[in-house]
Amino acid sequence: MKTAPENTSGAALWLKRLWPLLALIAATGFVLAMGWQRYLTVEALAENREALSAYIGVNMLLSLLAFIAIYVVAVALSLPGGAVLTIAGGFLFGWFTGGLAAILGATIGATIVFLIARSALGDVLAARAGPWLSRFRQGFQEDAFSYLLFLRLVPIFPFWLVNLAPGLLGVSFGTYVLTTFLGIIPGTFAYSLAGNGLDSVIEAQQAAHQSCLAKMGPGGQESCSYALDPGALLTPEMIAGLVALGLVALVPMAVKLFRRTRA
Repeated sequence: MKTAPENTSGAALWLKRLWPLLALIAATGFVLAMGWQRYLTVEALAENREALSAYIGVNMLLSLLAFIAIYVVAVALSLPGGAVLTIAGGFLFGWFTGGLAAILGATIGATIVFLIARSALGDVLAARAGPWLSRFRQGFQEDAFSYLLFLRLVPIFPFWLVNLAPGLLGVSFGTYVLTTFLGIIPGTFAYSLAGNGLDSVIEAQQAAHQSCLAKMGPGGQESCSYALDPGALLTPEMIAGLVALGLVALVPMAVKLFRRTRA
């Protein structure tokens, strides 16, 4: 039977292990409860674009650093709006500078999630994993670069899940960071390029919205929707290109499997 000091020591050890994860969850809950995620919309960007552009014009470096910091926080807290932030980067800083800033912010934020997941639960999961899960972890680790690069290139799973799972499956830090950085480049620059030409889209949408309001008269807000969906920018051609890149990432694993089967 365990004594009280032993139980207290065990609880303290668990608290020490879990406090970063608990703090992350608490911060996410706080931000969502405050409703701050509503600022991560294309509509909010459209409404504030003149003020933002004016501020960036005289504070470029500070604005760029603030954008990266916001991106890091948004990814670390798994907030909705990553695509909008990438579009905003291209819109506010240009497709190349904005794209690079988004890649840096997303990689740092994803790495924070990975480290917290690995330190809080990765070792525990490895120690208590059954035979099936142990084999799955081992197989994933053997081809982690190909698997992760595929998951980053092809947006079939939520970004937050791909940030979390490798930390629980024992993927190495270097492999995770490198595949995250490389894998998000195509999609990030695609959205950043879309954001670079967003001004004309915003102006056209605003003109259509104002025209609708003028026709409907008072009380026409409900009938005249004003919405800009970033998901609409993910065209079938873009998806096909990302899938093709993802399949290329799986080629080394397929070759290894083929050789193993022949042997």
